Amino acid sequence: MEVIVSPSLLSADFLRLGKDVEMVNASRADWFHLDIMDGVFVPNISYGLPVTAQIKKAARKPLDVHLMIVRPERYIEDFRKAGADILTVHYEACVHLHRTIQQIKAAGMKAGVALNPHTPVGLLEDIIGEIDVVLLMSVNPGFGGQSFIEHTVEKVKKLKRLVASAGANTLVEIDGGVNFETGRRLVEAGADALVAGSFVFNSPDPAGRIEGLKKL
Repeated sequence: MEVIVSPSLLSADFLRLGKDVEMVNASRADWFHLDIMDGVFVPNISYGLPVTAQIKKAARKPLDVHLMIVRPERYIEDFRKAGADILTVHYEACVHLHRTIQQIKAAGMKAGVALNPHTPVGLLEDIIGEIDVVLLMSVNPGFGGQSFIEHTVEKVKKLKRLVASAGANTLVEIDGGVNFETGRRLVEAGADALVAGSFVFNSPDPAGRIEGLKKL
């Protein structure tokens, strides 16, 4: 299976967001990655429901929405209405993670769980079969353009073993510091999906960068 590429619009040019959405539509990208930050769970604020809804109007590919917010269960229905196709919440932000996963699925979306760099994948052992996507953070969440955390490669291997041992169909997605070199090693380790922000949007040929990631 070809790797799934999910360009992160956090690194797009917000003065020409519509043009960047059209670039992703026309590219070989599979998903749009939307980082929603509240300034509490992470030390940054990005965009929220109105921008998500506007992107949905123009997007011709699924919205891969990553909630970096406290108490994300409050907003599940709101993000469904805004157009999220995959809704990912952080393990560290959910008191009742299993319930939250069930609420996301009941709303008709795929359910994702994100893990910060310090969070072991083994903590998902009891619910891995319920999760559609596990998003491993390969940088500390909150800002784009950070350096890749090398331990993530081994973490991918551990997670793939956990998924296989459970007989689950969970996809393994990586977010942070992804480029051709780190992306190749992540795919070799078993990653199914790569999120790339500044590597794509800071390039003079963003569609070419997406194409290159698809070929890893």
